[in-house]
Amino acid sequence: MTPIDARFADVREGDHAAFEAWLSLVEPSLRASLRTFARGVDVEAVLQEGLTRMWVLAPRLELTGENASLRYAATLVRNLARNEAKRLGMFVTLEPDPEGHAPPEPLVPPGPVPDPGLRRAIDECLEKLPPQPRRALTARLASGGAIADGDLADRCGMSTNTFLQNVVRARRSMATCLEGKGVHLAGVRA
Repeated sequence: MTPIDARFADVREGDHAAFEAWLSLVEPSLRASLRTFARGVDVEAVLQEGLTRMWVLAPRLELTGENASLRYAATLVRNLARNEAKRLGMFVTLEPDPEGHAPPEPLVPPGPVPDPGLRRAIDECLEKLPPQPRRALTARLASGGAIADGDLADRCGMSTNTFLQNVVRARRSMATCLEGKGVHLAGVRA
């Protein structure tokens, strides 16, 4: 039995600490599986929704095979991301390939060419953020998705929940500020 399987067996019994331990083992893989959706959907919201569903479904899930809970969670979050991308109009539906090739990755419709002042507007809005949300957002951006939020939170001296709340606050503030500067954000989720 792998460490992931052992932790998930305890999660099925309602053990909160086991869920936290399971999450620390699977989160990097789940985030990596959502990387292709990052330009079109709020990956953080999708991941949190998927993890909430895993907690709720855990007592009823009969999973078999090595790391089955990770495989199930990865399928769950990718399906949530696909549904969200489709809802936002970020998917181009294609007929199945008769030769059995892998389906294409989600396509993001082309947007307007950014004006030359976009970088300056982003920097100005980032500077206006309060210190904690700015620290959380810049840490998340600098990691490029390669570092788990729990580790980023530790580096920022925050709990994971506080870190995630600061990221959400920063994103909302950035969207409001950029829209105030005339940056068109249609189709971009804050």
